Amino acid sequence: MSYYRRHLFFCTNRRPDEAPRPSCALCDSPRMRAYVKERIKALGLAGPGGVRVNTAGCLDRCEEGPCLVVYPDGVWYTYVDEEDLDEIIESHVVGGLPVERLRLPDAPDS
Repeated sequence: MSYYRRHLFFCTNRRPDEAPRPSCALCDSPRMRAYVKERIKALGLAGPGGVRVNTAGCLDRCEEGPCLVVYPDGVWYTYVDEEDLDEIIESHVVGGLPVERLRLPDAPDS
């Protein structure tokens, strides 16, 4: 068994406003990560054997919107608001069922 049952990594990278590529922090990802971290704690899921929520640097999926990845499942998500994140928590983190409508493709476009 892994140290954490699930590990969520949120891209919180911020590029300069004039950068040619978007960045997740411009979509409020640091606040969204903090929101999920607090929800996980409030649900009693945080800590060893449970769920860990972390900040990540650039995850290189900038053009797909703000993103997070859930390990060990390797499921990538984009999201818009707290309701999307609540759905990811309830369906995937707690229930084990990925949220297909928010899921990013597993493989890059070829």
